[in-house]
Amino acid sequence: MKSYTPTIGLEIHVELKTKSKMFCSCFNDPDEKQPNVNICPVCMGHPGTLPVINEEALKGVIKTGLALNSRIPEHSKFDRKNYFYPDLPKGYQISQYDMPLCEGGFLDIDGRKIDITRVHLEEDTGRLIHPPATDFSLVDFNRAGVPLMELVTEPDITSAKEAKAFAEELRLVLRYLGVSDADMEKGEMRVEANISVSDGKKLGTKVEIKNLNSFRSVEYGINYEIERQSKILSAGKKVIQETRGWDAAKGVTVSQRKKESAHDYRYFPEPDLPSLQFEAEDIKKIKHGIPELPQAKRERFKKQYELDEEAIEMFIGSKHLGGYFEKVVSELDPKLSHDKIVNLIKLSSNYITSDLQGLLKGGSVADKDFKITPENFAEFVGLIEQGVISSKIAKTVLQEMFLTGGDPSNIIKEKGLSQITGEKEIEDAVRTIIAQNPKAVADFKNGKDNAFQFLIGQVMAQTRGKASPELTSQLFKKLLS
Repeated sequence: MKSYTPTIGLEIHVELKTKSKMFCSCFNDPDEKQPNVNICPVCMGHPGTLPVINEEALKGVIKTGLALNSRIPEHSKFDRKNYFYPDLPKGYQISQYDMPLCEGGFLDIDGRKIDITRVHLEEDTGRLIHPPATDFSLVDFNRAGVPLMELVTEPDITSAKEAKAFAEELRLVLRYLGVSDADMEKGEMRVEANISVSDGKKLGTKVEIKNLNSFRSVEYGINYEIERQSKILSAGKKVIQETRGWDAAKGVTVSQRKKESAHDYRYFPEPDLPSLQFEAEDIKKIKHGIPELPQAKRERFKKQYELDEEAIEMFIGSKHLGGYFEKVVSELDPKLSHDKIVNLIKLSSNYITSDLQGLLKGGSVADKDFKITPENFAEFVGLIEQGVISSKIAKTVLQEMFLTGGDPSNIIKEKGLSQITGEKEIEDAVRTIIAQNPKAVADFKNGKDNAFQFLIGQVMAQTRGKASPELTSQLFKKLLS
């Protein structure tokens, strides 16, 4: 099959984390299971009702735009987007058309800028429920009227992998800003992709994919559509401009409807809402509230802590874990040499991202029942670095700290876990193991490294992991030379 070049743009909808809905005081609760309880005459579109703008939602979108390097115009407005669908109670959606809250911008993905066309604000629709083995659908209007931010990228994305990375990085930014949890399983973040393929001479026909409700679906759905369109063009046929849905179970896109154009929605200014005007001082206040963002934090962690990429991504992906790591590092003794500080930082990172994560079992260091203080964790890695406890004993100590919140020094003392560093005691153990394992000794002398590790393991077993591994190794080599 002939090779074609894909061109991809994304439209991403995000439900904002506000207490109330966009134009009424109804509770905005994505966890509500009982249908049609968070509704009122305003969000149900009853005659005679008037919408009131949610100021926090406006600030959330502007904050996002500023974080994404967008321009915030002085003036903006809301528009009516007219279409009829069972989950749209008013028969129209209050959205934004030609004067969005945020214009332009970009997001850096692996060193490449993906340009953003606009970020605007609208209200969400209700949710259709299709009971299995029935010929009807039900409508839950709890979601109707929830503040919904829409971000549209330029067609700058060149692969499904890059599209997935963009969506993942955007979710991180939104969570750092605190404007949305962007939980795709709850429908708080929904991705639509516009895809075309061409032979490079001119852009191909654009097809939109809906129902991309996970990062896996974003990557798999786009890859499928690139392949589908490429096969059509290779067969000498034309790609039809349409909207297709992603069937995750079958791993295919399916035709839904002909793609609408802007004029099909008959946009006009929303008559029940005033136009918006923003003062420079207002924008400045919102900008001042933007925290350190993922990319800046990523670069700082690399420069400041000299960590590997995998550890950095884990700390960036979890604000709480990254914050805990930094608190631990801040407790290290600044009087220590640079080399010791670097070693302690790496020890802290390794134990937090592996052993501690294993103990948490999906929980968080921010949970109320998490007991290990940063001070105690810093002391814990210090004891490892000093050779007071071996890496094997460290696991026992950390588990006890996790269960009780105890001080590591007290735990070591109470349970008799201090590492054996006395040469005489370890040498006695080494001599005993040599006498008991003549075959392993012979194998070691014949150049078999596994035999040496076996002998060290036997000393560790005999001393219950308390023997200093370094001293044990030195003594074996000395006595067997």
